[in-house]
Amino acid sequence: MKTLEDLIDYSHKMGLTLLKTDLEERLIVVNAEHRGIHHLVIDCEDSIAILEQPLYKMANENTAHFKRLLMINRQLVHGAFVLDPKGEWILFRDTLELENLDFNEFEGSINALTLGIAEFSGELLALNQG
Repeated sequence: MKTLEDLIDYSHKMGLTLLKTDLEERLIVVNAEHRGIHHLVIDCEDSIAILEQPLYKMANENTAHFKRLLMINRQLVHGAFVLDPKGEWILFRDTLELENLDFNEFEGSINALTLGIAEFSGELLALNQG
């Protein structure tokens, strides 16, 4: 099973900047501004790694906004755009099994985040404006 240290190594290998490391909580926070990655939290919980990045605070909670989010989720290779537990923020979220996690799978998840942001962030921000 992969450990937080393995994910730190993978992050370094991808050129991500570590902003925070919390060994007790088993999480790291990384940036890669050139890829649109800002405060991506990578949290090891039991047998999974949870990747979450806040994208924007909800301002427009209309049906068209949520419908489009669901349609976009169908196009993402990894992960999904989701609401945080309070329903205030749109996040990118992906979960990866730690048991057999390799660099390619980790990289694929990060690349999916980067592509999703590049392809859809402008549209989603416009929808959020109303």
